[in-house]
Amino acid sequence: MKKGFYTIIAAQFVSSLADNALLIAAIALLTVIASPAWVTPLLQIFFTVSYVVLAPFVGAFADALQKRHVMLVSNALKACGCLLMIAGVHPMIAYGVVGFGAAAYSPAKYGILTELLPPEKLIAANAWLESATVLSTIIGTMLGGALVSTYADRFVAHHALPLIHSSADLAMFAVMLTYVIAGLINFDIPDTGARYANRLKEPRRLVTDFVHCFNVLWADKLAQIALWVTTLMWGAAVTLQLLVLKWADVNLGLSLSKAAVMQGVTGLGIAIGAAAAAAWVSLRASLRVLPVGVLCGVVAVGMAFYSKGLFPPGEGLRIGHFLLPFYLLFAYPLMVLLGTLAGFFIVPMNALLQHRGATLLSAGHSIAVQNFNQNLAVLLMLGAYALLLTARMPAQWIIVVFGTFIAAMIGLAMRRSAANARKVNLRALVDE
Repeated sequence: MKKGFYTIIAAQFVSSLADNALLIAAIALLTVIASPAWVTPLLQIFFTVSYVVLAPFVGAFADALQKRHVMLVSNALKACGCLLMIAGVHPMIAYGVVGFGAAAYSPAKYGILTELLPPEKLIAANAWLESATVLSTIIGTMLGGALVSTYADRFVAHHALPLIHSSADLAMFAVMLTYVIAGLINFDIPDTGARYANRLKEPRRLVTDFVHCFNVLWADKLAQIALWVTTLMWGAAVTLQLLVLKWADVNLGLSLSKAAVMQGVTGLGIAIGAAAAAAWVSLRASLRVLPVGVLCGVVAVGMAFYSKGLFPPGEGLRIGHFLLPFYLLFAYPLMVLLGTLAGFFIVPMNALLQHRGATLLSAGHSIAVQNFNQNLAVLLMLGAYALLLTARMPAQWIIVVFGTFIAAMIGLAMRRSAANARKVNLRALVDE
């Protein structure tokens, strides 16, 4: 890997760690202000709206400046969002500010990979990036869980801290400092030398250009498949992130801080799957992983029916004086399996879409189109989740609905890919 690549990975790790801890802290803040359950998906909706609304502009912004500077500004915006929550602004509004920074960050972090590395290195680079992201997810969710635990509550109660009135405030302050550290790391990312025309001076043309880029990617026989499945999986992943917390509460009886650990274990599986994809899947063979996406949906449906009620109460694996209940002992491998399948599936698809997008368009614009599609899916799926919660559908049946939907839609993508392969040589498109 070229010089500076590992600095990019480090910057992504720290920023992503803060992102994941922030979600737990924001949910804890909603609990402090006694918000109803259906408000939790609205939290993510306010975060995601920026990705959709700003999609025509963030690609141009990422291309107009050096990517490292874009990442620096984005982390500063995220830190400001945390400060707003500490100052008492409603978490949904402040989380929207964080989403504004995240929307600008995404084209920069992926676009810089295509600027720095040759195409044959992209799967390995994405595996590094996803593995770092997943490791940060594990640590970040666990850190967030620890910062909102009863131990943190007792710490806050015994120490007079300015603006810190609960463990949720303490967690938010820690997250804000983490974003500051991520911003400092951005200073060490090298200039890749890539330069694009500054189209921010012509904002009216940006929407037209974005629509053109959108149509180019969806019309391409190869890019459309990768865009289809990454859009679907991203929307499902964000929704399932909240569903796992709900599932852990309802089916396993876990508190928010302990459910965050379950979320982190899923991240461990994603890291394993990403590493396996980097070792075994080439860019030309990326489409071969499509059946794994169907399997992800099937496993999610199976997860819905897993609960502590399947095991005798009070029985488990005793380690010294500690008893690990059987329902938790087997829940962790289930989460690892789901994460492994997702990681093995998404890394080749992301790499394929990045390569094809950079070939047809600029790196920043292709990733902005990808983000628009993915986060539109997030909005729709989170909206559906909120509606199902207001209809009082049990958590396990919500998971069944989402798992079945994932499997069915990726099955349709496989049929479309086979039809495209009969018309054009898809492997030849990869080599362009």
